[in-house]
Amino acid sequence: MHPPMLIKYGFRIRTRVGLVVDNLMIHGRDEAEAQRKLRQMYRDCEIIECICHHGAVRTPVANYEQVINLILR
Repeated sequence: MHPPMLIKYGFRIRTRVGLVVDNLMIHGRDEAEAQRKLRQMYRDCEIIECICHHGAVRTPVANYEQVINLILR
């Protein structure tokens, strides 16, 4: 049996005191797990951006607003 594949996610967040933190790299099986780990370290933070790193290729993860903009076009 193979171990679960972990994907690296890069986050840009705003902390609860208003500081912006760039390039937080967190591994997870999926984005939800990576966000859960992030929120354990940075409680009440606002996620500004999340980028999924598959090897050397950077794939941005779509958020709700981006999906709605694509639908409404």
